[in-house]
Amino acid sequence: MMLLKAFLLSAFLHSIAYAAAIPSHDKSNAQQLADPNYGPIPGQSPMYSSYRGKAPPFPGNITAPIAPTAKGPAGIDDLVWQNLLSAEWIIFSFYQHAVEMFNTTAFVEAGYPNTTYDRIQEIRDNEAGHLRIFQNEITPTSVKPGACKYAFPFDSPASFLALATLIEISSMTFLTGLVEMAKLPASQGAMVAIATTETRHETWALLDIWKTNPFGGPADTVFPFANEILDLTNAFIVPRSCPLENPVYPSPRQNLPPFSPASSTKSIYPGSNIVLNFTDPTNQPSFREGVKYYATFFHGPSNISVPIDTTNWPRKDIEVTIPSQFEARGIIIVVVSDTIGAPTLKTVKAGPVVLLEQPAELGLTVL
Repeated sequence: MMLLKAFLLSAFLHSIAYAAAIPSHDKSNAQQLADPNYGPIPGQSPMYSSYRGKAPPFPGNITAPIAPTAKGPAGIDDLVWQNLLSAEWIIFSFYQHAVEMFNTTAFVEAGYPNTTYDRIQEIRDNEAGHLRIFQNEITPTSVKPGACKYAFPFDSPASFLALATLIEISSMTFLTGLVEMAKLPASQGAMVAIATTETRHETWALLDIWKTNPFGGPADTVFPFANEILDLTNAFIVPRSCPLENPVYPSPRQNLPPFSPASSTKSIYPGSNIVLNFTDPTNQPSFREGVKYYATFFHGPSNISVPIDTTNWPRKDIEVTIPSQFEARGIIIVVVSDTIGAPTLKTVKAGPVVLLEQPAELGLTVL
């Protein structure tokens, strides 16, 4: 009986692998996905954990947007799910690109455990499941965004794993923010369930890859403006490559001036001084005379605002000290605001930037 079950499972996975090996940008194929029962179902099919192969698994092999199949007003949380689906296409594609680029030997030769490539494939499978879950959460009256083209800044197992660590921790943060934006309890519950999966991914990386304590303190960082975190991922999207049917990502989009600690930064630990480097010459901040500005640091469930001197910028650098009160765990998120605590979206004037505190050796690497 056990052999029969093993044979049937092997045949089932082989058939899935064959289906997953056929990428499709065809819109007619995409419309089949409007039926939530089409294809393997997350939580019921082992494919979203057990598929192993270079080809993208379902539904990552069908990249076109899914047009609405009904008329009427958008669902209450459709916009939140559309933002999340667009973000998930980026995350899935990130892992899929690594699966295609590397193999078991590449990670072993780089000094990582011989299970690393297998785990990355499993995370890729989980992310494919997230794609399908998010597609199904969007109601039939709204478009379900398709994939864009992406470019990721890694060329080795080490640079991939470093970026993956930052992405997983950031995913936990923007999911927390999206839970606050969602209106329906069912949506909030589903997002929390996805966030816990991302936590498992990150725990594996911290333990197996970085050999460090996976605990981030009593609470992960709470950042209420999820779309500002999502906007950072636009850096991975090839300009003008998204399907025309896709909504603006994220929506609404503030398009705030980005910044990061200057390249001369020696440490991003609490108590360290950093210089704010506004990195996009076409999108620079505008500081009004007579207005007080702050670097607002979010960590754990709270935030601390530190006054900054913008009077002579850009002739003079803006320097600020990371609050020494913070525990050096998890991440710290920084924005420039014109109000203490950055209580509303409109009070944020630049950023955010994510400072990775754990593992410590990666913090400066991923800036």
